[in-house]
Amino acid sequence: MAGHSKWAQIKRQKGTEDARRSKVFSKLSRLITSESKRVGGKTDSPSLRTIIEKAKKENMPKDTIDRAVKKGVSEEAGEMFEILYEAYGPGGTAILIECLTDSKNRTSQEIKHALSEDGGSLAGPGAASWAFTKRTGEYLPQTTVPLTDEDGAKLSVLMEKLEERDDVQAVYTNAD
Repeated sequence: MAGHSKWAQIKRQKGTEDARRSKVFSKLSRLITSESKRVGGKTDSPSLRTIIEKAKKENMPKDTIDRAVKKGVSEEAGEMFEILYEAYGPGGTAILIECLTDSKNRTSQEIKHALSEDGGSLAGPGAASWAFTKRTGEYLPQTTVPLTDEDGAKLSVLMEKLEERDDVQAVYTNAD
C-alpha cells in the first residue's frame, strides 16, 4: 500500500500551497515596503491602503503586513527601484515586465537569461510599450498578435518563468 498514506498526501498538498503563498507574500511584502517608504509609513495613504487591502485578500498575516510597513520607514530598508523591461517573445509578441528590485543589475541579468532560454529578447525603451496603453495601473494591449500553437506554448512557459521571479510584479503581453 505504498503511497496511500493520508499524511503524505496532505503534506504534498500543503507544501505546494505554501510555496505558492510564499511567492505571493514576498511580492506583496516588497510592494508594501516600497510604497511605505514612498509615503513615509502613513497607512492612511490611499496607495498604501490599496496594497494592504490586496494583501489581506490573499490572507497575508497582519504582523507580516506591519513588519513590511515598518521596514519601509526604517534605516535598514534599502532603496527599491521600479523598472519596466520591454521585450519581444515568441511569434513577435510584445512583452512588458514590471519589476520592483533592490538590485537593477541582478534583475536585468535574470530577465535577460529567462528571455534567452525561451526564444525572447530584451528590447530598448519604447520598443514594445507602443503596443500598450496604461489604464488603472495596468497595461492593456492596443493591438494583438495571433500565435501558432507552438509559439503559444513557448510564450506560456516564458510567462511562467518570469512570474516565478520574486522581483517581477506583473507581466503583460499582446498575444491573441
